[in-house]
Amino acid sequence: MLSLITWSPLIGALIVLMLPKENKRAIQIVSFVAAGISLAASLWLIPQFDRSATAMQFVEKWSWIPSLNVSYYLGVDGLSFPLVLLTTFMTFISLIGSLGIEKRVKEYFFWFMALEVGMLGVFMALDLVLFYVFWELTLVPMYFLIGVWGGPKKEFAAIKFFLYTLTGSVFMLLSILALYFRSVPHTFDMIELMKIAQTSTVFDPRFQILVFLGLYFGMAIKIPAFPFHTWLPLAHVEAPTPVSVILAAVMLKMGVYGILRISFGITPLGFHWFLPALVVIAVINIVYGALCALAQTDMKKMVAYSSINHMGYCLLGIAGMTAAGFSGAVLQMINHGIIAGALFLLVGVIYDRAHTRDLSAFGGLAVKLPVYAGIMSLACFASLGLPGLSGFVSEFLCFLGAFQNWKWATTISVLGIIATAAFFLRMMQKVFLGPVNEKWADLPDMSPRELASLLPLVAVMIWFGIDPKWPLDLMNATVAHLLGK
Repeated sequence: MLSLITWSPLIGALIVLMLPKENKRAIQIVSFVAAGISLAASLWLIPQFDRSATAMQFVEKWSWIPSLNVSYYLGVDGLSFPLVLLTTFMTFISLIGSLGIEKRVKEYFFWFMALEVGMLGVFMALDLVLFYVFWELTLVPMYFLIGVWGGPKKEFAAIKFFLYTLTGSVFMLLSILALYFRSVPHTFDMIELMKIAQTSTVFDPRFQILVFLGLYFGMAIKIPAFPFHTWLPLAHVEAPTPVSVILAAVMLKMGVYGILRISFGITPLGFHWFLPALVVIAVINIVYGALCALAQTDMKKMVAYSSINHMGYCLLGIAGMTAAGFSGAVLQMINHGIIAGALFLLVGVIYDRAHTRDLSAFGGLAVKLPVYAGIMSLACFASLGLPGLSGFVSEFLCFLGAFQNWKWATTISVLGIIATAAFFLRMMQKVFLGPVNEKWADLPDMSPRELASLLPLVAVMIWFGIDPKWPLDLMNATVAHLLGK
């Protein structure tokens, strides 16, 4: 089933390549069917998933390169399975948003499907070589999706994204090779490497610190963690709306997942050595990201900086080294993916109509676009952590988990919530309240296609806000096992 989930989009992408470029309808249908199969297969696994188990489930393992002990090794647990569900769900939602793409449709949908394969593989791979292959596979599709279909500075944004991420990947590869040659017998198997780290002295403290730093460099750029964050706002601003959605909703989560799965699991001594620095970086991400968002006048740039802020909550939760903090970090990845995806879609809705994202250009739109104003307000409230919506639960757990060991850092991080509330409320005031700007008197409200992409996200925001037990039950057993409890 995991192979079906992973490779269905690639089969769809190859079929798209064989279709005539003029037949846009067929290209879109094939892409939806391929992504739909992947989504349906991941949903089908939910009732089969044992929430009390700590071992990997639905495992598939075959020898791939026997001479190097490399395997095609897939599996999911309570850490990765929620992220697989997020990826298949948000890809399908992004495809709905992609129906408005008119330029080079064939290439666009091919690259989008290829991107989904890479993201799913990262969350399922249990062999470090396979993990690295999938990790790198996400670079090329995202490079073209930004560089071809982006805004005025698309080439610069695409190159900056590629170079940043590739540089981090080189250091990650060196760490992977170091783990392989130090392990006895040589292996890329993540589960075996975790056992070696726990039961053997082969991975001494100095070795673990060096390997952790190499891994962290690659992961931190993807998150992005300060000071490797500068590529993200530009990439978001220049990327087309559906690509911004998938970048914020899924790709940023690859870095946090890598820290939890690989860095913490295989180099625990390096992780503990780095904890004080990780806490400082988390606080900077939270406060600095929120203040940068507060300074923006471009709606899309504001949401991009808010992603830096919200990923800081994930790092803070991890640094807490408690079950509540780890669960909060994983849930924050899911909730931020849903909320940020909705916000980028909503920014795209207004940009498609007004061809501007300048906050000062609007005013009084709540009267003209009541449905849009209502959904945007709900997404903003969810992002700033209003109780009853999904963002509150995960942020609260991150603070709760971190406060036990890092009281001052957690206290300072609360300032991020205040700044987040300030920039979202300011945006709502400038765009929706006050006198109506007559320039936009004829703007139409949301279309059925736009509602189809946003209403499922709204439903999840409310559901997880009222009943967080369901997603938390998926991850709690694995989180406890990671912490050795």
